[in-house]
Amino acid sequence: MAPGQHRVERIEYDPGRSAHIALLSIKEGNKINYSYIVASDGLRAGQQIESFRSGIPERLIKELGDTSDAGLLATKTCHPGNCLPLHMVPPGTAVFNVGKAKHGPAKFCRSAGTYATVIGKNEGDAKWADFVDVKLKSGEVLHIQKDCCCTIGIASNVDYNHRQLGKAGRSRWLGIRPTVRGVAMNASDHPHGGGRGKSKGNRNPVSPWGILTKGGYKTRKKSKVNRYVVKARPRSESKKAKKAKKLKKNK
Repeated sequence: MAPGQHRVERIEYDPGRSAHIALLSIKEGNKINYSYIVASDGLRAGQQIESFRSGIPERLIKELGDTSDAGLLATKTCHPGNCLPLHMVPPGTAVFNVGKAKHGPAKFCRSAGTYATVIGKNEGDAKWADFVDVKLKSGEVLHIQKDCCCTIGIASNVDYNHRQLGKAGRSRWLGIRPTVRGVAMNASDHPHGGGRGKSKGNRNPVSPWGILTKGGYKTRKKSKVNRYVVKARPRSESKKAKKAKKLKKNK
């Protein structure tokens, strides 16, 4: 979204994404320019939203009495649909369309109903002073540059995960093909195939090409750890580990 005040013309459906999109208009001289953004939940036609990508405008500083108090600034800027750099967002605010680079596009929380939470500014830490801590929907906490932009609110169409496709044909339109269990195939078609009954021959779960599928095949080297990850997202546990944890809890 270009810097400045925009008017929401209408909310539209986008067949290429799960969230809705908003058509914006901005007057520049004698010309009206149009652009699209991912709509925030609750955004309606006729509303005014603003982008602060290029910083705080002079009219807003004068309106606040030539002060740059963070609390007063947040009351004027942190409204759903507004685009702000992360360092202008107060901790605890829900944001989406979070960028990864200063002038780059949004990378995190772009699908329907998703959001991230700004949880810290690292002002007391010299090493990470230029970064803001953001907690993603998965539970992962990341260091993201403070000049990266985000949109205030939650991505629209929050009930998307409750939709019912209704028939197998609609799944095929979405590119979802039928899934067949490996144990139901012939031995020549899958490593789990063949034999009598539903047995996979006491073998660890593998893909049709023989690669371990349940946490056994690691793809990231230990030397290539992402240093921007403060807290990794919770990983799925095996049935055995879940059962052991449940028994320990009941004791």
